[in-house]
Amino acid sequence: MADNTPPVKTRVESVLEEPSALAVARVYADAFLGALPAGQASEALSEFASFIEDVLHANPEFAALLTSGMVGRDEKIALLGKVLEGRASPLFVDFLKVLAKHERLELLPLISRLSQRRHEERSGFQRVQVTSSQPLSAEQLQAVEQGLASSLPFKPIVEAKVDPALMGGLKIRVGDTVYDSSLQARMQQLRARMRERGLHEIQSGRDRFSSAE
Repeated sequence: MADNTPPVKTRVESVLEEPSALAVARVYADAFLGALPAGQASEALSEFASFIEDVLHANPEFAALLTSGMVGRDEKIALLGKVLEGRASPLFVDFLKVLAKHERLELLPLISRLSQRRHEERSGFQRVQVTSSQPLSAEQLQAVEQGLASSLPFKPIVEAKVDPALMGGLKIRVGDTVYDSSLQARMQQLRARMRERGLHEIQSGRDRFSSAE
C-alpha cells in the first residue's frame, strides 16, 4: 500500500460513533476484508468509498430509501440488485444485500471508514492527526511525517488539521494519545503548577499555625 493513500471521505453521523454501532460496524468491516481475494483490497475499498460518495451522498433520495424503516428488507435487497447488478462487483453487491438483510445499511459510512483503517493497520500504516494554528507547507508536513516515521513503530499517514485557537506548536494525536506542544498547552501547565504551588503554600501556612498552637 502506498504512503500517499488518500483518506476515505465519509460523513459519519455522531450517533454512529456510539460504542455499540462501532462494535457492530467493526464486525462487518472485518468480514468484508476477510471475503476479499488476495491483492484486491485496495480496489474493493475504492469501490466502497465511491459508492458512499458518488451514489449515496450524490443521491440522498436513494440513500433515504435504503435506511428507511418504511421500506422492507426484501424491497431493499431487490432495489440494490436492480440498481447495482452489472455496475458493481458481485462481491460488493452481495455484501450490501447481507447488510440489508440484517438491517445495517445505515452503518455503511462507518463500515467503509473502518474497513479502510483496518486495511491500513494490517499493511503497517496508521493515521496520525496533526493540528496546527496555521496550514503547514508541503515541506513542513514532510518534515513532520519523517519525524513521526522515525519515532513510531508504524508508517504514519498524516492527516493535517488547522485550529486557529491553537497558539503555536503542534497537537499530534496517535490513536487515543495526544501530544501537545502548543503555547496554549504550556500555559495551561504553568497555570496548573502555579495553582498547585498556591495550594501547597496555603497548606504549609496552616501547618505552621498548627505547630505554633
